[in-house]
Amino acid sequence: MGDTVQQFFTVKAKIAAAEREAGREAGAVTLVAVSKTFDAADIGPVIEAGQRVFGENRVQEAQGKWPELKEAFPDIELHLIGPLQSNKAKEAVALFEVIETVDRDKIAVELAKEIIRQGRAPKLYVQVNTGSEPQKAGIEPREAVAFVRRCREVHGLGIEGLMCIPPADENPGPHFALLEKLGEEAGVAKLSMGMSGDYETAIAFGATSVRLGSAIFGSR
Repeated sequence: MGDTVQQFFTVKAKIAAAEREAGREAGAVTLVAVSKTFDAADIGPVIEAGQRVFGENRVQEAQGKWPELKEAFPDIELHLIGPLQSNKAKEAVALFEVIETVDRDKIAVELAKEIIRQGRAPKLYVQVNTGSEPQKAGIEPREAVAFVRRCREVHGLGIEGLMCIPPADENPGPHFALLEKLGEEAGVAKLSMGMSGDYETAIAFGATSVRLGSAIFGSR
């Protein structure tokens, strides 16, 4: 467990250095610690070390471990960073403070219903498939700005950010640059981009949050 905490502090220092290098304000970038596949015993030491923002890929897995942890640490902010199925909208709205993977109208409709029904409004990001990869979730870049507008005007959703996962075998820089440009066009303030292998590049391109799992917890 000591290793995990050490890696956490190393990552925090690297984020701070990347902020300075990019001429960004200290603290401009939020670390989302990706805890998918790790259980409460693995996550606990990182919470104790001061981390409060975590990311999970699957609603069901998150339901198994986070309600208890959130009871113990009420200031935790939980992000859904994996694809959301419309039949899980109810559970997602109940559990997550931020949902980063809104990518189609069907999801937007279900989220809008649940937000009204539960009186709970998680922050919402639109996921953009910057590489137009057929196997990957996310809206096509050319449709992203119109979709954000539709979420706001038709579905009544507040969209505050964009998220992307660049293709694994490509230079991530152009994908981050594209997301930054789309974010400006869509009028959103937040950009969730950058993972364990490329987060320093993402910070240079304006990421407001980076999603790091293996850099903190090690390989799964």
